[in-house]
Amino acid sequence: MMSYAQKRDSIQFSLLTCSPGTEIYSLFGHTAIRYQNYTENKDFVFNYGMFSFSAPNFIYRFVKGETDYQLGVNEFKSFQTEYMLRGSSVYQQVLNLTYEEKIKLQNILFTNYLPENRIYRYNYFYDNCTTRARDQIEKSINGNVVYPTSDTQKTFREIVHEFTKGFDWEEFGIDLCLGADADKSIGVRQQMFSPFYMRFFADGAYIKSADGKTRPLVLKEDVIVDAVPQGEEDSFPFTPVECAMFFLCVNLVIAFIQVFKIKIYWGWDLILYLSQGISGCIIAFLFFFSVHPTVDSNWLILLFNPIPLFYLPFMIYNDIKRKKDKWHIVNSVYLTFFIVILPVIPQEINLSVLLLALGLLCNAVSHLIVYRKLK
Repeated sequence: MMSYAQKRDSIQFSLLTCSPGTEIYSLFGHTAIRYQNYTENKDFVFNYGMFSFSAPNFIYRFVKGETDYQLGVNEFKSFQTEYMLRGSSVYQQVLNLTYEEKIKLQNILFTNYLPENRIYRYNYFYDNCTTRARDQIEKSINGNVVYPTSDTQKTFREIVHEFTKGFDWEEFGIDLCLGADADKSIGVRQQMFSPFYMRFFADGAYIKSADGKTRPLVLKEDVIVDAVPQGEEDSFPFTPVECAMFFLCVNLVIAFIQVFKIKIYWGWDLILYLSQGISGCIIAFLFFFSVHPTVDSNWLILLFNPIPLFYLPFMIYNDIKRKKDKWHIVNSVYLTFFIVILPVIPQEINLSVLLLALGLLCNAVSHLIVYRKLK
């Protein structure tokens, strides 16, 4: 027979950490809270990472930083099966909470799940599925959670790169969007935006009550899904660096042909500066209008901005009429300046960007040489 005390405290909460998947939204892993009530035979997972691609204007709202996520609740067995089929392991850290704290956390989670409360504005560094789970746990505790310190300096970008190894195009795309603020050192609390950093710090954390007594935050850790990762072949066989190197070589060849034949190929200018301008529109939109963190400090706006797109009709007209275009004079100086300052700007720049800038510079300089020969 179960004693009264056992019946009274038959609740267990655990922090769940799921290993990364292969989709871009799952590369960093996932965090959830498991709720077990043995007397009521309940076993649920509270998941703050629910979203829908079919939501109205999802892509626009995501780029602008206005994506809404919500708290979802699943039966543990279905949650476990989903991650097993996906090939992602799940680690369970049983929380060392008192009965009063468990009741408080239970009330918080059930209140959060009310239709009017379950939706929240997602922020991938400061308010995501991991930080939400951490914050609800902290709210339920009578005292303070003290996390271990870290001697290693970390930045947002460094942590992102740890989880994008082997996914070169995803890493390249993220690097294009993140600005200089992503390369500043961040503290332990900020590092916990990452599920596996949260798991690490929770393992060494302790609860300090008002009377000075301490107890570990985590009682024990188990592997509740021990899955074999499902490998995925790259959808594109070449890396961004290889493609950027090819781009540079193509520009060198076209530049040589233009100089040799004393002729400007306006079709290549159309492709080149149309691509640069469209890329620049995306970077500029993030820089000026998005509320995502760190994107408004992106030095790449010096290279990728909409100006080439706006000037393109005049450039093509001058190319066809074989007129000298001062754009290429200014562009040659500008690109040279950009390449020279790359080592000193306070932002980590992907090597592919340097190769792209060199390709653009080759094209601009070839125009100047052709103008000189025509003269």
